[in-house]
Amino acid sequence: MTVPLDVVNAAIGKALPSIQYTFTQRDTAIYAMGVGAPSDWLDPDELKFVYELHGGFCALPTMPVIYSGKMIDDIIQGDIQGIKFNPMMLVHGEQSLDIKAPLPIEGTITCIPKIRSIHDKGSGMLIATEVSCTDENGTLVAVTSGSMFIRGLGGFGGERGSSEKIEMPDRAPDIVHEELTLTKQALLYRLNGDINPLHADPAMAKLGNFETPILHGLATYGFAGRAVLKHFAGNDPSRFKQMTGRFTREVYPGNTLATEMWQEPDGVYFQTKAKERDVVVIGNGRVIIG
Repeated sequence: MTVPLDVVNAAIGKALPSIQYTFTQRDTAIYAMGVGAPSDWLDPDELKFVYELHGGFCALPTMPVIYSGKMIDDIIQGDIQGIKFNPMMLVHGEQSLDIKAPLPIEGTITCIPKIRSIHDKGSGMLIATEVSCTDENGTLVAVTSGSMFIRGLGGFGGERGSSEKIEMPDRAPDIVHEELTLTKQALLYRLNGDINPLHADPAMAKLGNFETPILHGLATYGFAGRAVLKHFAGNDPSRFKQMTGRFTREVYPGNTLATEMWQEPDGVYFQTKAKERDVVVIGNGRVIIG
């Protein structure tokens, strides 16, 4: 199926309906558990991300990526501003996060999403979005940017766009952090609001040409963010400023995630592998630590 070019062009730059995300301390803990926290539940410095009675209870710095999660309600309908598609053919492309203020552990966040660009990658369509997230006081808390790749929807005649790549340093990683995901990890992560059946229903996963339901890309992103936070920021979220990564392969729940990290003057470079399959599942990774 080819989408008419005029439909694509009409969607570019379009502001989408605002989203209100109201959450409690319980939701903050559920997010942290969805991305693997705590790695050691007896370690107080890990427990603070999931235990609301901990004196230092705080949100993981990657949590803003779920503030605009209700966008999935439109996505699973297979229609984005007139661009129609099979939701099972959509995968997460890239994700960036820019933290502007200390993250709340509860409250209401207002998200203003817009379609930044749409590119024709030949084998599929890449839709890039940007979301500004503000708290009840109007303070800009975070800006998230992401891209969705819709397989089979390329060839509509649009611009291909750039293919910028962050090269990993040409040396052994400074640190490799390994964590085993649960076989029910995707079922746990979807409690954050991403209800795409691709992550829960075996029949739907097969329609998307996957062996089994796959783990949410943003769950893997959170695992990688936790690895960098632990080893390069002393588990202090206030030092975690920016993060970017490109989703390159699927992760199956139960895979071991091995995050390879390099300290460089302009940030911590990283890539995450599914260890059992020896494939990079997040590339182009970099975190800015303050």
